[in-house]
Amino acid sequence: MRALVTGANGFIGSNLVKHLLNKGFKVNALVRKSSDLSFLQDANANIIYGDITSKESLYLAMADCELVFHVAGLASDWGDYKLFYDINVTGALNVAEVANELATKRMIHISSVAIHGFGFRNINEDYPFGKKLIAYAETKKIAELKLFEFARNKPLEMTAIRPGNVFGENDHTFIEKYLDAMFAGQLAFINKGQSLTCPSYIGNLVEGIYLAATKDEAVGEAFFITDGLDITWNEFTTKLAHAVGKKPPTRSLPYAVANNIAKMMETSYKALKIKQAPLLTSYRVANGSQDYHFSIEKAKKLLGFEPKVGIDEALKRTGEWYLERRGL
Repeated sequence: MRALVTGANGFIGSNLVKHLLNKGFKVNALVRKSSDLSFLQDANANIIYGDITSKESLYLAMADCELVFHVAGLASDWGDYKLFYDINVTGALNVAEVANELATKRMIHISSVAIHGFGFRNINEDYPFGKKLIAYAETKKIAELKLFEFARNKPLEMTAIRPGNVFGENDHTFIEKYLDAMFAGQLAFINKGQSLTCPSYIGNLVEGIYLAATKDEAVGEAFFITDGLDITWNEFTTKLAHAVGKKPPTRSLPYAVANNIAKMMETSYKALKIKQAPLLTSYRVANGSQDYHFSIEKAKKLLGFEPKVGIDEALKRTGEWYLERRGL
């Protein structure tokens, strides 16, 4: 079976490519001309250059593919809304339209738990979507809604995966920056890190994505994929610190203080038109101070999903990768 993976050079995409190859798939890896391909250098994938914002560039990449895993997207808590929309919404619809035209059997769209906002425990996939979301989460929400609507009366099967806070080897988005701050002594909890978080180890996530492509029960459904843990930020960070031989942070900021600092930073960055994200944003403060916890019972029941790699082993592997990368 041949599958297309968009965003194949990124953290999630490259791990998914390798997982599918190990499962016996033939894989077309869609990347842009400017992409760093270092994560794919050991993968026997068919590299194809294209861009999800250019519909015409997708036909060659998707030819003869029974499945398309749409991983590509713009993930950040800072930036211009139009750019997020062009990539996360228009790009996703381009992929779906070409998949439908070429009679691709199923599209697995990588969405996000962020479409629900913050402030809850153990919710299921039917929980209402959030309001007043950041551009990333808002456009991921719009994309998921539009994709299911697009596929409603078409032969193209549609499934959405909503990962939690993804971490693991080759993670430059979250773990690398988080550990850099820890080693620099710049890490602090908010409200002592007592809110629940939703870690999703990359090895567990790609297995969940694979299962969603192979089960008939997944058609027309959305699934939370996390490690299924009741774990606070304090517990997660303490385990991570031990994995890299560091003492966990002891400093903590009250929510109100952290949020006021974030708002001041955001205001000044916008006024000065600084494209780089500030150290603190309202999204990061909310993520670190409010419960952000999801039930994976639906994925267990319909997909047979079970996180096989426990948190201690996952953080051990992640810590070893980071230490090697930093030469520590």
